[in-house]
Amino acid sequence: MKNKAIRQYTIRNVPQALDRVLRRKAQSEKRSLNEIALEALHRGAGVTGIDHPFTDLDALINSWEEDPDFERALSQQDVVEERPWR
Repeated sequence: MKNKAIRQYTIRNVPQALDRVLRRKAQSEKRSLNEIALEALHRGAGVTGIDHPFTDLDALINSWEEDPDFERALSQQDVVEERPWR
């Protein structure tokens, strides 16, 4: 979001759960809290045509590679050991 800022807002009474989610998203995407909050405001207001980076998973489509070691490890998680359940 490289648009020239026109207004500056101060938002009060942000619920703790929302604050936590926004901060985690900013940290995981290595972006500023301001960028994440502006992106959420754009989406929430239904504003389209805004120049902002997409963080979807489209780049991963058709990228799966078979890995026998992974499949074996995954199948071991499906085994139920009878003794702990007695």
